[in-house]
Amino acid sequence: MLIGELATQTGTTTRALRYYEEQGLLESDRTPSGYRVYGPHAVTRVRNVRDLLASGFTVENVKSFVRYLDTDLPEVFEYSPACADGYVVGAQRVAELEEKIAALTRLRDILVHRMPWLAAPTGLPQKTPMSQAG
Repeated sequence: MLIGELATQTGTTTRALRYYEEQGLLESDRTPSGYRVYGPHAVTRVRNVRDLLASGFTVENVKSFVRYLDTDLPEVFEYSPACADGYVVGAQRVAELEEKIAALTRLRDILVHRMPWLAAPTGLPQKTPMSQAG
């Protein structure tokens, strides 16, 4: 795929893609006429790089993390600041989600206590036909 197609599919600019390539975060081949051509995994790579950079990671940390992912998750883990930071960010997000779930559960309990019909096992009450109601 050409650089314009990649930019469209990833929602980024060609300038950003050229920057990623200059920094060693993205690779491309060149056609005989000099056009950049990207492989099938370029879309995923660009989205990952963009998200990591937007999250505040440095270019060097993103390089370390991308190199780690490119090794198909080796058995021996080599420490990388980006991996450690990614773990901390992930753990923080999990903690935030658990806190939100706990708050929503408390809210649900309060609502069910005040309005018991919300906890009906069948969901909404079944409607009976008018002919059977009389």
